Amino acid sequence: MDSAGWTALVGQIVVVDTDSRFVYLGRLDRVEPDFLVMKDVDVHDRRESPSTKEQYIMDTKKFGVKPNRKEVSVRVTMVVSVSKLDDIVGF
Repeated sequence: MDSAGWTALVGQIVVVDTDSRFVYLGRLDRVEPDFLVMKDVDVHDRRESPSTKEQYIMDTKKFGVKPNRKEVSVRVTMVVSVSKLDDIVGF
């Protein structure tokens, strides 16, 4: 997908799920040819939490993103899905 397909998500707080053990929660700043560049990011290693990925994301929606990185570049080829945090449905 070229960067035009990402336009609606730029500037939004998003959840980036990857094909690695990491999930990224933060503001999508820009899209480059090979990377998503995010600001004020919570880089979460799914192996380091007793909660499920879904529970962690819902808790983040409820309590807010707690950044542990000022900026992160995520390789586009690793991205499995991207959602606005506001679009996450709780249960």
